[in-house]
Amino acid sequence: MLAHRLLFSLGRRRPFSMSSLEELVATQTALFNQLRESKAEASVLDEAKKKLGELKKSLALSKTTGNASSKDGGKKRERMLLKTAKGTRDFGPAEMACRENIERTVKECFTTFGGSCLDTPVFERKDILTDKYGEDAKLIFDLMDQGGEQLALRYDHTVPLARYLAMAGGTNTQSKIWQVGKVYRRDNPVMSKGRMREFSQADFDISGVWDPMIPDGEIISLVCTVLTKLNVGEFTVKINHRKILDGIFEVCGVPADKIRSISSAVDKLDKLPWSEVKKEMTAEKGLDEEVADKIGEYVKHKGGPALLEQLLADPNLTANASAKQGLDEMGLLFTLLRAYDVVDKLSFDLSLARGLDYYTGIIYEAVVAASAPPALDASTAPKPKSKKPKKDGDEDEEVDDSQVGVGSIAAGGRYDNLVGAFTAAAAAEGKKAPSIPCIGISFGLDRIFALLWPSWVERGGRTKGTIAYVMAAGDGLLEERIKLVRELRDGGIKADFLAKSKPKPKAQFDVIEADEVPFAVIIGADELKRGEVTVKEQTWQIVDGKREKVKNADQGTAISRAKLVEWIKSSAAYQTSL
Repeated sequence: MLAHRLLFSLGRRRPFSMSSLEELVATQTALFNQLRESKAEASVLDEAKKKLGELKKSLALSKTTGNASSKDGGKKRERMLLKTAKGTRDFGPAEMACRENIERTVKECFTTFGGSCLDTPVFERKDILTDKYGEDAKLIFDLMDQGGEQLALRYDHTVPLARYLAMAGGTNTQSKIWQVGKVYRRDNPVMSKGRMREFSQADFDISGVWDPMIPDGEIISLVCTVLTKLNVGEFTVKINHRKILDGIFEVCGVPADKIRSISSAVDKLDKLPWSEVKKEMTAEKGLDEEVADKIGEYVKHKGGPALLEQLLADPNLTANASAKQGLDEMGLLFTLLRAYDVVDKLSFDLSLARGLDYYTGIIYEAVVAASAPPALDASTAPKPKSKKPKKDGDEDEEVDDSQVGVGSIAAGGRYDNLVGAFTAAAAAEGKKAPSIPCIGISFGLDRIFALLWPSWVERGGRTKGTIAYVMAAGDGLLEERIKLVRELRDGGIKADFLAKSKPKPKAQFDVIEADEVPFAVIIGADELKRGEVTVKEQTWQIVDGKREKVKNADQGTAISRAKLVEWIKSSAAYQTSL
């Protein structure tokens, strides 16, 4: 009752001074935390949370107004808070070198598999994104254009691609398209695990009508190729089929109008134990407990071709048209994946559901040991995700990163109806709309970076690609150094020099060592007369976990200036640096 009276009184008192607002924010914060700890009713907790948000906004507005007026009053101005927005971060040169290496590897694999590049806008019309993401739709970032157009930041690359194909009139058939770029989700971030609000994804999609399961096998082979090239370590590609899953739900007695919501609950089995998922199905979504138990008997299974044979021997499943079609397609897929030699990387996992509404067939996701919370293995059912509230009672809860894993590092599936949904919505009434079946995969580049960054640091990965550093011996020789740098750059060699008129030798060598430049190109008065330069190769090695320069007595090699570019490019050190 005290909480209700305080909430009521807070709602009536207007206006407040800044000091009063600060006191009210503190009081409301304490009340909100007290209600949460005492497990108050949801309606009371929501009202307290809403009121706290309103008070904070009022306090912020009051401070802004106060700051504006203080310019005339001579009061001390508020200091700007220099920080990135929640769920976003900067990446320094060393981190970007690692990220660019990841992105370059992924793009090389995409082109190796015959893909063409596409780029779509970072924001879309809101109606394009509506009704595509199921329960995750609440994570979409809404925008308002100055002209009043309802917009939203893109949630993934899949829906923009489907919109692009629909705008082409459904004529862009049998294509392989890839995209790399930022996407946005209003989720609670775990920055250390690469789970952010702004993050990079790399997508590869195959569109058009092909013979059954060939594009599906191609995509799964691509996943294995990319993760192997990236050296992420041991990984597993979990696969399932939405038709098999839907068939299981129908056989177990799930009402048709609950299939998508129950599928979304099953999709949480990689984060929650079965008891929690069952509770969501029954207590929150109204599913009969006996039906939930039947589902539990199916979704606990995982394996390979042997599991497929086991399911084919189940008369209840094979009598269901949806399940039977899914099982037949899965059998054909396994045949193709044997030819790709990737069956040993797969786990046929009946708990894999993929919550997005647009999937219609094969679904898959790639996991590593770090995908699960640190104390758990990715292949076992983890404990419930733990969260801790921020001390200031902020609206959002801060996720405890010690209880959270990286999650899947790649995921996707078949979506045969998404393009058709767009063409149908845009077509005139009564006109037949073309549709293009599609299948794709999305790689979470930030999660992959979180995995690879520690080993990159251990190896001492370079932050620059400079191949040759032009040095002066004796007099500064600024103009000659500039000319030589230009010659190297014109010849395709990444080259640099110290931007000083008369740099000291030590200062120049310090730069070479800091940037781990493989070639020091030294020019002096004697070299100028002979039309030569002295080239000294630099190498580094890991010693006791640290990267150190290899010391040698080599005084360098005299090279004709006219042959310098050719000599560098023919060297083993240059080939290694590529």
